[in-house]
Amino acid sequence: MRPVLIAAVLILSGASAHAASCEANFSVGGVPGLSAMSFRTWQEFPKVTPEAALKRLAQAVAAEGFDGIRTNKELNAIDAVQETTGSGRAQTLRVTARKTKTGTRVDAIFNIQAGQLTSEGVVREGLCKIIAETTP
Repeated sequence: MRPVLIAAVLILSGASAHAASCEANFSVGGVPGLSAMSFRTWQEFPKVTPEAALKRLAQAVAAEGFDGIRTNKELNAIDAVQETTGSGRAQTLRVTARKTKTGTRVDAIFNIQAGQLTSEGVVREGLCKIIAETTP
């Protein structure tokens, strides 16, 4: 009975990690104010093709106020910039949609330059709002 229980726990824990939300997958790298900062998150969407996701994601990026939006259909990637400080130092966003066994995994990376500051909560909310547009 014990090996069955352990196997069930391992299966369930793997399933919950697989279905993790955008918010749960959010991470930050860098030292605020001293180095460039990288904000990352991802989420998987079953039964969604990368091509369908990419079109909706590009619209979501535009709706969030990014400029210079470039969609690379060959790489299933979107690159965009945002300049909100008036300093001329842009922040960059990259969103990718890649095929998985059951659907599409969407990754989003938002980078700010050394000396720039932002709120983790605001970035998490913005990235997850964009990623949520993957599904109709």
